[in-house]
Amino acid sequence: MLVLGSGCGVRKVRITNNARSESLQQTPKPNPNLTKNLSSSSSDKNAAPTAAFNSKQTPAERIAEYIEIFGPVAQGEMETFRIPASITLAQGLLESGNGSGRLAQEANNHFGIKCHTGWNGKRIYHDDDRKGECFRVYQNPISSYRDHSLFLTERRRYAFLFDFNPTDYKAWARGLKKAGYATDPKYPQKLISLIERYQLDRFDKQIKFKKRKKKTLSKAPVSSILHTVALGDTLYSIARKYNVALEALIRLNTIENNTIYPGQKLKVPQ
Repeated sequence: MLVLGSGCGVRKVRITNNARSESLQQTPKPNPNLTKNLSSSSSDKNAAPTAAFNSKQTPAERIAEYIEIFGPVAQGEMETFRIPASITLAQGLLESGNGSGRLAQEANNHFGIKCHTGWNGKRIYHDDDRKGECFRVYQNPISSYRDHSLFLTERRRYAFLFDFNPTDYKAWARGLKKAGYATDPKYPQKLISLIERYQLDRFDKQIKFKKRKKKTLSKAPVSSILHTVALGDTLYSIARKYNVALEALIRLNTIENNTIYPGQKLKVPQ
């Protein structure tokens, strides 16, 4: 799946450019305070900027710096998407080799996200489950964090995770395994161990959410308005825009496979 083991085979990297540039919805801008740690230029036009770690650091120093750099980024994603910052940060640490893995260093890909259908950005080929698999290349590591959030929010099999309290990292860790995010049977324990060893849940506790009102189902006829699907719209983004339940939007429009298209008229329950 997505998890990159430390024993991945080494293979010559090949990066290609597609005609269309990568497009991530609402890609966050890097925190100005982190610019010293995120390089923005390179002599190689095909190379993407990476987190500039000191090669002489000890493993403990590298982990501490990774947490310092990406902790605030994970918090920003938590505020927007309600994914625990501790979970995102632990996944980043685990799957990027604390930022030192090949995909993190050469592709700014901290979560081992593969190309999948519809990716139009740069690509990098790397041995994982199979030889020469296609992985996404990001403009900077923060774009990788945003795509990780979109990956979880826009796939229906992860929808049940968002019923958990966003500070319940143990439920999220076990839920990710249940949803098939990783094939490693010890994946939840590894995330929980990282969170507790480095007290990553402190990032969760600093985020305050308004208490959600419990939704009740009504047998009365549902009134609705029409939304015209625009390029870049997703079911999740539309549901958030109108503050309605994703399942209600899908049920009202009898949508199959979560597929929508630009110009489509969707009924939005009111």
